[in-house]
Amino acid sequence: MGTQIVKTNVIECGECTEKLAKLASGSVDLVFADPPYNLQLGGALLRPDHTHVDAVDEDWDQFDSLAAYDAFSRGWLTEARRVLKPDGAIWVIGSYHNIFRIGAILQDLDFWILNDVIWRKTNPMPNFRGRRFTNAHETLIWAAKSQKSRYTFNYEAMKTLNEDVQMRSDWELPICTGAERLKNAGKKAHPTQKPESLLSRILLASTNCDDVILDPFFGTGTTGAVAKRLRRNFIGIEQDSSYVKLARKRIAAISPIGSSDLLATLPKRAKPKVPFGTLIERGILRPGDRLFDVRRRFSAQVRVDGSLVTANQEIGSIHTLGAKLQSLPSCNGWTFWHVERNGTDVLIDSFREELRKSGDVCNKPE
Repeated sequence: MGTQIVKTNVIECGECTEKLAKLASGSVDLVFADPPYNLQLGGALLRPDHTHVDAVDEDWDQFDSLAAYDAFSRGWLTEARRVLKPDGAIWVIGSYHNIFRIGAILQDLDFWILNDVIWRKTNPMPNFRGRRFTNAHETLIWAAKSQKSRYTFNYEAMKTLNEDVQMRSDWELPICTGAERLKNAGKKAHPTQKPESLLSRILLASTNCDDVILDPFFGTGTTGAVAKRLRRNFIGIEQDSSYVKLARKRIAAISPIGSSDLLATLPKRAKPKVPFGTLIERGILRPGDRLFDVRRRFSAQVRVDGSLVTANQEIGSIHTLGAKLQSLPSCNGWTFWHVERNGTDVLIDSFREELRKSGDVCNKPE
């Protein structure tokens, strides 16, 4: 099989399937792939004023037939699956020309599809001929290596990014424009350069610090630039030497975020467990302390065993009583109840976080 590449933060110049074959099996945490679209353009694309549209017409996007494209896709996807770790995953982005064919091949190869994500472009290219709807989105497929894979999903980070609302599978982001768009002799250096915002969301969602991300269609290096900034490692494969040169220069100018503490919200299940009763045992809260919600509609007193009691003798935990008082099926008591300290309303969850930071709690995660 030849010499196996184990180095990271490198760009290999060559044909993707051949280079993939030299990678060690089970060496990669995530694959992000933006393969040729096989656009099947019938000729030059013109605007109504007959000026030329800078579309994708490079040789690397040309295939003799759909069968040839399918064979190419099956080849690189087979190798991508081999190099993924057992709990690894893959993202593939495409247009209506190719994404459905790739989705079928992914399933044929026993990948386990987790989501299809719609990238809705806020500033799409218009349909100049006026014979179809404007192509305002691309589709991403996110798939685990197998149904049994314990893939990474940083749910809390995505929720925080989305103003504390669960992240949906339709993402509204602009296409790559302005200073971010790489130029070569005044023209776009690459016709399908992806925005860094898209790759940032993908890597924050499905990788951790120091993970290895493989991009077999590296282009001008968006994956590598974002990976470096987010303190991940990358392996890039790109057959066009001019793209490789641009990518290396681009990535060399990137500075990683200084501290891992600045990167993303940790999963709550990974944080040390702090029962509410611990606040009472440590004297942070005392029996008789009065808790209330942010609008002071409800209140209850702390009992010695960590339960709460209202003036009407309704009793329950911080969670069950909070839910009952609001007539809701559930309630996160940590983010519902407050207590007054020195004339200021303080969220009780802040006490829990202080204990976690002190390290003076059980390390068993929630």
